[in-house]
Amino acid sequence: MQIKTVLFDLDGTLLPMDQDVFIKAYFGGIAKKLAPHGYEPQKLIEGIWAGTKAMVKNDGSTTNEEAFWRTFEGLFGARARNDIPHFDAFYRENFDAVRESCGYTSNARKIIDLLHQNGIGTVLATNPIFPAIATEKRMSWVGLSPADFLRYTTYENSRHCKPNPDYYRDIINALSLDPAECLMVGNDVGEDMIAERLGMQVFLLTDCIINKANEDISKYPHGNFDDLTAFLLQACGISNTAHDAN
Repeated sequence: MQIKTVLFDLDGTLLPMDQDVFIKAYFGGIAKKLAPHGYEPQKLIEGIWAGTKAMVKNDGSTTNEEAFWRTFEGLFGARARNDIPHFDAFYRENFDAVRESCGYTSNARKIIDLLHQNGIGTVLATNPIFPAIATEKRMSWVGLSPADFLRYTTYENSRHCKPNPDYYRDIINALSLDPAECLMVGNDVGEDMIAERLGMQVFLLTDCIINKANEDISKYPHGNFDDLTAFLLQACGISNTAHDAN
């Protein structure tokens, strides 16, 4: 069945990165920003990890945002929620410095434009463990914006996380999509290829591949951006003439 909507992961997919390098830069930046407000760096990092785990385990009974802050508040007390503006200020004022820990590819902009010019919808299916402001910043690092997507998942608008299949099911339901007409593109075998269970097609981008379980990736269509483009031309019914015109 021809693909009508393409879901893209962000970190390590549209935005090249070594996840460990990114996390180190991110934690370093947020710890520095929050230290003057009474957060000891190591305890802050442990608190953010605890909140992240709560989001990953979210059963859908609340938003990921609430799951995070409920856990964080349990560790730091009632003052935690009062300090949310300080966290927001970090993303607004300091998060762009973390960009230096990431790579860049012009392919992100090119591939989104190719799809839109041929009537294919796009969704940013990034694991919703960040607030919208942080997700918008990260997409801007490769020349993308919220207007490029039918939906982009954040901790405010999501109730599940990858690799829970319900994360993908929520997107399908929110946009009234037919899974058979969707393609999920990502770099994480465990978190992104699981979309196949819902009847989606998948493509594993291998430039920044994450394969924690050492799965045999030959069972998935996979490769670099050139391979992805070729795959999309066929899966979305885009003629080579239309592609060459771009």
